[in-house]
Amino acid sequence: MKSSLGRPLKPHDERASIAVDLGAESCRVSLLRWKNGRPSIELVHRFANNPREIDGGLRWDLNGIVTGLEEGLRKCAGLAPEGVRSIAVDGWAVDYVRVDSDGIPLADPFCYRDPRTVKAERSAHRKCSQERMRELTGVQILPLNTVYQLHADSLAGLAEGQQWLNLPEFLLSHWGGARVAEYTNATHTQLIELHKKQWCREIFNALRLDLASAPKLVPPGTDVGKLSGPLTELAAFANTTLIAPACHDTASAIAGIPATGNDWAYISSGTWSLVGTLIEQPRNGPAAAAENFTNLGAVGDLVCFHKNVNGMWLIRQCTDQWALDGKVWPVAELVAASELVPCPAGLLDVDEPDLLLPEHMPQRINAQRVKRGLMPLDEGPDNAPEFASLIFHSLAARYAKVLDRVAFLTGKTLKRLFIVGGANQNAFLNRLTEQATHLEVHRGSPESSTVGNFAVQLATLEGSRDAVTGAYAEPVASWAGLFIDALDPAPTAE
Repeated sequence: MKSSLGRPLKPHDERASIAVDLGAESCRVSLLRWKNGRPSIELVHRFANNPREIDGGLRWDLNGIVTGLEEGLRKCAGLAPEGVRSIAVDGWAVDYVRVDSDGIPLADPFCYRDPRTVKAERSAHRKCSQERMRELTGVQILPLNTVYQLHADSLAGLAEGQQWLNLPEFLLSHWGGARVAEYTNATHTQLIELHKKQWCREIFNALRLDLASAPKLVPPGTDVGKLSGPLTELAAFANTTLIAPACHDTASAIAGIPATGNDWAYISSGTWSLVGTLIEQPRNGPAAAAENFTNLGAVGDLVCFHKNVNGMWLIRQCTDQWALDGKVWPVAELVAASELVPCPAGLLDVDEPDLLLPEHMPQRINAQRVKRGLMPLDEGPDNAPEFASLIFHSLAARYAKVLDRVAFLTGKTLKRLFIVGGANQNAFLNRLTEQATHLEVHRGSPESSTVGNFAVQLATLEGSRDAVTGAYAEPVASWAGLFIDALDPAPTAE
């Protein structure tokens, strides 16, 4: 593949790179190596990750995460005799580690699903209204956002610590990097002032949060130092650079789309579907706020403008129920069977609050149908394909409505739609989405966060970046296209 500058795209230093991708269900360590000038990406290590009840709170096993990741790093070192040039970490947003002056964690970090934020959100909005917080930050109001978690810490009288660090940035610091807050991840805290792109003093003051405890903001692609500590005893890690990529995994996933131009949108498709587009300036008017669109940081000083839509959560909850009822439906088998049933009569409101709750999903779906005057479906496991068909048709219709609003609110004429994430392998849903949206649908990588992580690493290591625009001399999209070829087949229209 050639670069945007017309020359073959390859690095001047062909040592390996490592991408760490933290997931709320599993964590992954991937290795990028260069063989005869061509990249090859291998998933080297994956392990399960789940929160657990500790001292009355739902927390992450921080030591377990670090131990699992370092096992993956050691495996990578053994596979890369040429040495490891760089390591970068992305992951889910909002959760953080409170550390002392030496960077030592004070406790295992809380999980965003811990119910403490319900009370904290109500308390916070008595000090800074929901409307004002939205106006200041442009971010959708969600109780899991970091601002409410930090306020919950204050309400519980927890020790402040010297700093708090979001999880990807904590890991970079733990391995020797500077203590920073990467911008795309920081926007999810709901503590960034939208237009100034700095920590919002008004919110910090209103909630009596210590601004000095907030890390220094840095843009995606920042070199935060060299790897240090026990890992450097391995020869492969003798001179390894630590990079803060787009530390938020969705921002990395969007960076992993090899698209240029202004006519495309994206769906990051998994448990949730994030439906939106990249824009140069945020949209935070009354319509965007009323419809709960969010403005989050993206690579290249751009904005991820999108809306959360329910996703494969609906299928997962249904299959869990059917398994309890005696039949296990593999998702691929269920998707294939759902294509063979007639189109459903009537569609779901996939974002109805009741469908966001766990357990008994077939019954919840039927309850909505009855309220709408439709006949309930047989809830038995053997009727799973009819439920799946209903869910997929309903998701596609919802995507189309949201994308119509994206086009209206941004003034874009959309022609292409890139679908990334694990659920983008659902060819039936992709085809329904193409029919509903009338857009040219392309399947990006199911591991787009890893692709974007590597793309930002190489763009950082191989070229200069404009300090004002954030643009790279060699666009991240060029590297992303090369790495998709290295990881799996190039994206094709479904």
